[in-house]
Amino acid sequence: MSYQQVEGFDYMAEDFFDDMDEDSCGSAADGDVDADEYDMLTKVTDTSAAQARKGKDIQGIPWERLNITRESYRLTRLEQYKNYENIPSSGETVDKEYKQIEKGGNYYEFFHNTRSVKPTILHFQLRNLVWTTSKHDVYLMSNYSVMHWSSSSCNLSEVLNFAGHVAPTEKHPGSLLEGFTETQISTLAVKDNFMVAGGFQGELAFKHLDRKGITFCTRTTYDDNAITNAIEIYDSLSGGINFMASNNDCSMREYDTERFQLLNHFQFPWPVNHTSISPDRRLITVVGDHLDALLVDSQNGKTVATAVGHRDYSFASAWHPDGRVFATGNQDKTCRVWDIRNLAMPVATLKGNLGAVRSIRFSSNGQFMIVAEPADFVHVYNAKSNYTERQEMDFFGEISGVSVSPDDECLYIGIWDRTYASLLQYNKRHSYGYLDSYL
Repeated sequence: MSYQQVEGFDYMAEDFFDDMDEDSCGSAADGDVDADEYDMLTKVTDTSAAQARKGKDIQGIPWERLNITRESYRLTRLEQYKNYENIPSSGETVDKEYKQIEKGGNYYEFFHNTRSVKPTILHFQLRNLVWTTSKHDVYLMSNYSVMHWSSSSCNLSEVLNFAGHVAPTEKHPGSLLEGFTETQISTLAVKDNFMVAGGFQGELAFKHLDRKGITFCTRTTYDDNAITNAIEIYDSLSGGINFMASNNDCSMREYDTERFQLLNHFQFPWPVNHTSISPDRRLITVVGDHLDALLVDSQNGKTVATAVGHRDYSFASAWHPDGRVFATGNQDKTCRVWDIRNLAMPVATLKGNLGAVRSIRFSSNGQFMIVAEPADFVHVYNAKSNYTERQEMDFFGEISGVSVSPDDECLYIGIWDRTYASLLQYNKRHSYGYLDSYL
């Protein structure tokens, strides 16, 4: 992956003001617009499902006061958004070869947009910074802080702040007892009562959510290019909890969470951007700065199969709960679904709207696959229809992460923007056919 942080993003408010009449709006700082007018245009409030049904924009964007319609601005974004590519024209090649799956599915419905929650992004290629442990509990990065949002109590609280000094409260072999200072968090993973944060300089910090401070921290490498790209927490075959970290130093490392021993250290010819372990814990998908995806043996790290087809570097992967199907997300703007029984061709090649596929999640029951682009679009594919049906969630802003609750009832999307940053919540639709008899 590229060794650079966030830069060159298009911000919503700046775009809107550029599109408005110069007489009616400019930059408040330059004195070209009345301060009250500027405040009114940039003041954004929460949006509920009831308000959205009455016509309010789900993000609270005041389209009626802007000199551009939502439809026109959407077309502008589609035309002008620049997809980042390591392989030139990889996205254009895919656009010519593949058609997009028709939208029309309706699996999750908008429930609430929360403006007090402000997700952020450290690195433009890493978008796994939102996690949910229940349909009410969401964890996300906001600047230097890991935050917890409770949708039931509407309470936002700080879990851990990496801006200052952070050191472990317990002693474990290999733990960096002196801790870290001003750690820039590049990726995050939260599961049940466990949280692991990865840093820009190879840092790893483990925390029990029900205990104060952090339990364990280490610096995995002192390589000059040491970004922690992805983390996955999972149940081990022995009954414990393990986690694996993908790093830009061409490595994947596996740790247990009881003694925090380094169980495995697998090395590859290129930077590892994402790894995910199969439900039976026997195989690991490995994607990175290479066109191909690898399936490796989880015990020895040896490559057992290769999935060929992408045109650029990949930054996302996920396993279907059945253990036979996995998906990879690439900067060629596609998510490709593979069956381990026949890797000659993907089961499906799913093309996005704007740019790279940065995050993939399967619902726990295997019915849906959630695919996030870098901005503006999240797609929910129906796995039971062989990925031929999809729902498209359309909004504006960079996506910091997407997560579906363990019971599949809630889908959360983190939006990063200077003005319109927020947390979107969608709830699963249910058909209560038995109620029709009462009508």
